[in-house]
Amino acid sequence: MTIHPYVTAVIAELIFGFSFMFTKGALNFVTPNQLLAFRFMIAALTMTLLWALRIIKVDLRGRALGGILALAVVQPVLYFFCETIGVNLTTSSEAGLMIALIPVFVTVLAAFTLKEIPNPLQVGFILLSVVGVGFIILGGKKVSTSGQTFGLAALLGAVIAAAIYNILSRRLSTQFRPVELTFVMMWMGALFFGGAAVIEGLSRNGTINFITLLRVEEVRTAVLYLGIFSSVVAFFGMNYSLSKIEASRNAVFANLSTVVAVIAGVCFRGEPFYWYHLVGGILILIGVWGTNRFSY
Repeated sequence: MTIHPYVTAVIAELIFGFSFMFTKGALNFVTPNQLLAFRFMIAALTMTLLWALRIIKVDLRGRALGGILALAVVQPVLYFFCETIGVNLTTSSEAGLMIALIPVFVTVLAAFTLKEIPNPLQVGFILLSVVGVGFIILGGKKVSTSGQTFGLAALLGAVIAAAIYNILSRRLSTQFRPVELTFVMMWMGALFFGGAAVIEGLSRNGTINFITLLRVEEVRTAVLYLGIFSSVVAFFGMNYSLSKIEASRNAVFANLSTVVAVIAGVCFRGEPFYWYHLVGGILILIGVWGTNRFSY
């Protein structure tokens, strides 16, 4: 069965958009490291179960693994490591605007490394989607700044990591199936963030209270959503779409998650909806449409 790459790209960003809502709820009870550990351990175990049941096929024996390991270090390890530091040290507007630059960085890197050079119309529509994100985040107000140079540098690191991930996934798609890329990514995330959470727990109070934390309903719900949907399903969708369409065309879909996050906040958390949310959402949708419509 052939799955349309645009469908998987949209589904992935829909899932990522709702992940903000689940993350906010869980962070009232756990630390970012603990949540990331839970998330990727569930993801890795889910992938392993699917492999054991022969629902998915993963065969890495006798193959050069340098590239796929580099991919897994970049995403999820470096991306989430840098993003967590950056978000903690900067304002929401700074973080949102920086992350919105990912499609721009992907476009530049893809032009140099993959020789996927966008036409002027595509560049314009990519920038339009970034403007849309800015509209939603700023809401007609000035950017609030933290003055934290290190935090901004960490966010820049996250943006660069995300861009490199897009390039590596696209390049490795000729050697590995999307499910194999996703499998290694999930296990790398589980090992790194699981280890980080253990070290954090031991350094704080000398105990690791994972089981106690999972008794909290908000944590359990978030972990299942983030682990199964936001990690396994969404990253598979990204790897699949990157194997089929150019990196710049795929990356612009990322800004759709901002639109979804706003809608989820309004519908499920009672957050307000303003005119600039509507305008920004329309700009993002036009940007995504135009980037892919004028690709030839």
